[in-house]
Amino acid sequence: MRPFTTLTGVAAPLRAANVDTDQIIPARFLKTVERTGLGRHLFAGLRYDAEGAERRDFVLNREPYRRAEVLIALENFGCGSSREHAAWALDDFGIRCVIAPSFADIFATNSAKNGLLLVALPRATCEALMADAEMGANARLTVDLERQVVVRPSGEAVAFDIDPGAKARLLEGLDEIGETLARAPAIDRFEAARAAREPWRPAIRL
Repeated sequence: MRPFTTLTGVAAPLRAANVDTDQIIPARFLKTVERTGLGRHLFAGLRYDAEGAERRDFVLNREPYRRAEVLIALENFGCGSSREHAAWALDDFGIRCVIAPSFADIFATNSAKNGLLLVALPRATCEALMADAEMGANARLTVDLERQVVVRPSGEAVAFDIDPGAKARLLEGLDEIGETLARAPAIDRFEAARAAREPWRPAIRL
């Protein structure tokens, strides 16, 4: 998993609430367990018409948002089924941060495990950031995880909250398995001491 420290990039405004995981990545694209190649299917029902042609009015089909690294949406982003492919598709497209007033719990968990930063901010702030984003390529947002701020094109820094454990894992590029493996030497020492003390118990090895 790539570490997330500071990101400066184009932000795409998606003026929609209750964007569910079937909109993010439709069920017909869930036939793979690979994390790559899903970006072309991100928001497929919104990006393409029945013949597969791009819909010109969808934000990610317009410049500069084709190169967006930040997505700004409204309430309850990522609701619906618990498909991890939703986080994979966003990441594969190039989006590393989603800003919205609120997120569905399971989507938030899947995002954290895949290095996707979710920033929850009040709706009024999200609306202001969307207005910034609609200024085009010159209106680049900076998301600084270490400082826990989103910096607007004006220079205003907007603070956000994040769980300290999730922050540490994102900064270090560790999912929960990686965090456990990073502690393997300590676990091995504990298991060796326990084996000497209680030889009848099976040992655990990482």
